[in-house]
Amino acid sequence: MKRKQRVISLALMAGLIFYQTALAPQPAHAMHIMEGFLPAGWAIFWWVVFIPFFLLGLRSITRIATQHPEVKLLLALAGAFTFVLSALKIPSVTGSCSHPTGTGLGAVLFGPLTMSVLGALVLLFQALLLAHGGLTTLGANAVSMAVVGPFFAYWLYRLIERGSGKQRFAIFAAAALADLLTYGVTSLQLALAFPAPIGGVLASFLKFAGIFAVTQIPLAISEGLLTVLVWNWLESYSREELDVLKLIKRGA
Repeated sequence: MKRKQRVISLALMAGLIFYQTALAPQPAHAMHIMEGFLPAGWAIFWWVVFIPFFLLGLRSITRIATQHPEVKLLLALAGAFTFVLSALKIPSVTGSCSHPTGTGLGAVLFGPLTMSVLGALVLLFQALLLAHGGLTTLGANAVSMAVVGPFFAYWLYRLIERGSGKQRFAIFAAAALADLLTYGVTSLQLALAFPAPIGGVLASFLKFAGIFAVTQIPLAISEGLLTVLVWNWLESYSREELDVLKLIKRGA
């Protein structure tokens, strides 16, 4: 009965996410770096950087799903959480926007390699179905949101959790850092592609990062708090699955 209640709860959450992102009317804004915005050379470069992480992530997800099928619902939840949060957009600069990322939760649950796949799938669906982002720039967007953010978030989570034992603070910090680093990397990507006539890459980076910071810092704090709330919900209704994930991380 308890298992059935968890399935129903996750199904209702998925339905709400679908309504908010696909059915509810929303203004259209570009998400991350929009289609065709990067020069071809830089677009290809970021694809080359991203593909190895994606392949390693596929292997990680396949192993987890095969050996521990009971956590598949949590995999779906992590992907859905990323999808809905990253669809909440606040325009901030030409060719991009500010929004939560939602990758911290999945990084804490499954590790950063898993998020390289889930994050890329989120970006792909949003590019195809919601016209957010693009296919040529998907490699660049995935490096910022699905690779750098989750990896540093996971390392920070482990550092704080092991050092102080304050798990909820570790989750908050990890989610907020994943959000902020996504936009730090995006700012760098834009600066490399479009260096300022005076000051070059550094001046361009400071310009993009400064504009992002106005909206991204409060968004990162809000995302951290929301991620802690979701974690509390999981501890109440998915304790068995969380225990399985702990064993996975220990190499069991």
